[in-house]
Amino acid sequence: ASDKKIESGELVVFDFGAVLNGYNSDQTMTVPVGKTGALEKEIYTIVYDAQRKAIEAVRPGITGKQLDSVARDYITQAGYGKYFGHGLGHGVGLEIHEGPRASQLYPGVLEPGMMVTIEPGIYLPGKLGVRLEDIVLVTDNGFEILTTLDKKWKGK
Repeated sequence: ASDKKIESGELVVFDFGAVLNGYNSDQTMTVPVGKTGALEKEIYTIVYDAQRKAIEAVRPGITGKQLDSVARDYITQAGYGKYFGHGLGHGVGLEIHEGPRASQLYPGVLEPGMMVTIEPGIYLPGKLGVRLEDIVLVTDNGFEILTTLDKKWKGK
């Protein structure tokens, strides 16, 4: 938060959630403002694709480290690995950040009934940042996305 005026061509990251009956939600969107350039669309598309790939990899038996690697490897292959400086995600429920984790530091296995956020990001210092986050439920046969905002690129 700051007094900075948002300018046309910038990307704005919104990280928000709610609490209902003691349970938390968590979601992040990055929104283009006005006419953006090719770099903004490129970075957004890489993060979007990395998130989709990671979500599709959610299943019982995958470790948090393996899941993190799906998105991290994709971002690294695109040339931006050093700009993804946090874990892929975390559990959410009674706490906003709880286990399980989707992180290079979490060897634990995901099991049906667990919820984990999938939130890759690329942050270019002094230029822009993009993060997209959804909550994903691990099901017996894979996954179910619990958050519903459309994350497709909406820039001009």
